Amino acid sequence: MASVAELKAAIDIALQQIGDGQSAVQAAGEKLAEAQQTLAGALEGSGHATVEAAQASLTQAGQELEECLAATLVAIEQAQQYVATL
Repeated sequence: MASVAELKAAIDIALQQIGDGQSAVQAAGEKLAEAQQTLAGALEGSGHATVEAAQASLTQAGQELEECLAATLVAIEQAQQYVATL
């Protein structure tokens, strides 16, 4: 059976990995925002349905990234509370 110290260390490693994942999600969100701005500029000069569909997809992806980030924040908070009780 793992000791409390080993369990805490494992949780700390997992939290670090989650933090790294959050950084990646935030970077992806920034790239999505840049792509949305680019598409918005293209859309002004074009009524093309493909551009509109791409913009809608980027908006959806951005929302999903925000939901993912929120979920990881909750998971981190719960893990930190658990570690505090050990």
